[in-house]
Order: sequence, then structure tokens, then C-alpha cells
Amino acid sequence: MRTFTIGDIHGGLKALKQLIDKLDLAANDTLFFLGDYVDGWSESAQVLDYLIELDKNQKCIFIKGNHDVYCENWLKTGVQPDKWLFHGGKNTITSYEGYSEGQKNEHLQFLERMKLFHIDEENRLFIHAGFTSMHGPYQEVYESNYTWDRTLWEMALTMDKRIKKDSLLYPKRLLLFKEIYIGHTPTTNYNETEPMQGCNVWNVDTGAAFKGSLTALNIETKEFVQTDPVYLLYPEEAGRNDSPHIISKNNV
Repeated sequence: MRTFTIGDIHGGLKALKQLIDKLDLAANDTLFFLGDYVDGWSESAQVLDYLIELDKNQKCIFIKGNHDVYCENWLKTGVQPDKWLFHGGKNTITSYEGYSEGQKNEHLQFLERMKLFHIDEENRLFIHAGFTSMHGPYQEVYESNYTWDRTLWEMALTMDKRIKKDSLLYPKRLLLFKEIYIGHTPTTNYNETEPMQGCNVWNVDTGAAFKGSLTALNIETKEFVQTDPVYLLYPEEAGRNDSPHIISKNNV
């Protein structure tokens, strides 16, 4: 039995299919998806279709990301915030052309069922972005931090290898869990194309929305599988995002 955690997909169905094929899953393997299934590349609705079907035959746990919250609200109310449209919402709306109200409702129910975070039996936390409470995510005052917070990751990077775990200065948030797995902040922001670790926090968003790949990390072995850079799978959409995020470690 293997357990993989998978980073932000952002409408890249071709990458998602490639990744699942590469994993060569067994029936008892578990997949933790860290959120942001939509907004970005042109196949957001189709990504949700694929995941709904995958969930029928594979053990999957779906965490909700900030982009998924936007999509959920749009499917429920029709509201289209300008910020969402600018950051991939337009492509998500376009991907729903030809979908019936019944199909949209199925996606809405799927998004509504997603978890904001999950803690497994070995005290490992899976969450899209982070939390701010020193008492853990259950004590979080603002639910939006689960899908938007970046301070957990920034703190983990800053503290990594600088302060020992038994120090009084060590952040209490990081002592609550054996490991924490997140997405939300692309590792390509730091000129890294692979998953990154800061203290006991693992970031698996390797920039699939931009010039990076989609990644699955084996949480036991820390080995990982990656797709081709997603933008290469959508050459007709090359101008979708002129982000400065890197193509490779050596292309700064």
C-alpha cells in the first residue's frame, strides 16, 4: 500500500492523466489531493469529471483550495468576482460550455464534500494552504486561512535548520503534527521544480499552473513522480500566463 499526495492541478487534465498513468496505482493505494483543481488551463470542468470517476475505484481524499472555493460559489450563485476571473476563472467558466445543470450540480456537490483539512492516523496534516492558530486548525478563527494562509510555509522555510526542535523559540504550530503537506504556493517561486521541505512541512505545489510540472509525492519514502511541464501539454495556450515562474532550476 502506498500513499501519495498530489499538488495543485489548475485545470491541467492532460497532466493529471499523465501523472496517474505514471503512478501505476494498485487498488489499495491512497491519493491525497491538496486542492486547486480548477482555474488555469482550459480543462477545469473536465478535471472534476475525471476526479469524480477516479474516486469510484481508488481511495481518494480531496482537500479544498482557494480556487475551488471560487468555483463552488460560482456554481452555487453565479457570482463572478473580478479577482477570480483574472486568476483563471474565465477559463473555468469556458470549460463548462455544453454542461447541463445536472452536471454542474454534480460538480457543486463534489466541491461541497471536499475537506478543508485532514489529519490521518499517524498525525500527519493535509491542508491546502495553512493555519495560524498555535492550537491547530481546529482552533482557527478564520476558515479562509485553510485555503489562503502562506505564513505557515514562510515560517517553516525561515525556521528550517536554524532553530532546534527542542528550543523554546521553535514555532508551536509545527510541533502539533508529525508532518504537514501543503500546496498553494508554487515551489517555482523559489526557483525549485521539485517538492520542497521546510522543517516538517512539505510543499507539493510545483507550479503546474505556470511553467512547472504536476507532482505526486510518496509520503512514506519521499520519492516523487512528475509530469512533463504542464505548459508543454497545452502549446495552444502558451500565452495564457506570462508568469516569470521558471521552466527549470537552471533557467533563472
